[in-house]
Amino acid sequence: MTLFRNVVFIAAIAGLVAGVVLACMQAYATVPLILKAEVYEQAGGGHTHDHAAAPAANVTDTDAMTSAAPAEAAAREGEGWAPADGFERFAFNVVANVVTGIGFALILVAASEFAGGIGNWRQGLFWGLAGFAVFTLAPNLGLPPELPAMPAADLSQRQIWWTATVVATAAGLGLLAFRKSLPLALVAVALIVAPHIVGAPQPDSFESPIPEGLHHQFVVAVTLTNLVFWLVLGVVVGVVRGRFTGTATSLRDSFA
Repeated sequence: MTLFRNVVFIAAIAGLVAGVVLACMQAYATVPLILKAEVYEQAGGGHTHDHAAAPAANVTDTDAMTSAAPAEAAAREGEGWAPADGFERFAFNVVANVVTGIGFALILVAASEFAGGIGNWRQGLFWGLAGFAVFTLAPNLGLPPELPAMPAADLSQRQIWWTATVVATAAGLGLLAFRKSLPLALVAVALIVAPHIVGAPQPDSFESPIPEGLHHQFVVAVTLTNLVFWLVLGVVVGVVRGRFTGTATSLRDSFA
């Protein structure tokens, strides 16, 4: 129980720090792009998750204003509650990112302990890069981040492909890093490449009101912010774990 408690403690600290960092980066890098996309979404007749981002109607067009009011009310009822722009939206984003960060930190700490643990911040950088490759880079090659109003394939199919890609990439990187054998290295490469040969599920049509340049900016922003998130997560895990374990090779040795 002591081992489990300290693993959770390390993951909680790392997830808290990395989650807050990610939320701050998103506030300046990705959220403005999402708000722009929501404007295009409403202009194209779609619904948005943030009504404050909708383009204002012409105040001189009374017919447009009176006809838009019931439509907006119906849209609000159909979409339910959503946090308002500003501090409220940022606060909920922080909470969501912290919870996500703690979950990823638990995976990172548990996986690294099987390999002897993350002893310092330098090792944490490498484990953070591995996490970025597994959970962000590899899945994004087939399923790049999407903005509102962009077409997408069936959700369940995308979830299955995403999960299979994460598992295959993690297994492949693990074999490459910890098993020095040519046959196993070939198996590792096959595991990493296989999901992309099969291909991610794609929508029937790629028509979208979102400009290609805006989507490209969003993909780059999401990729870079997630890279920093994983590097911070790995470094903090290494620093905090090092404080607990000292020269011990694993948490189990330290807390036995």
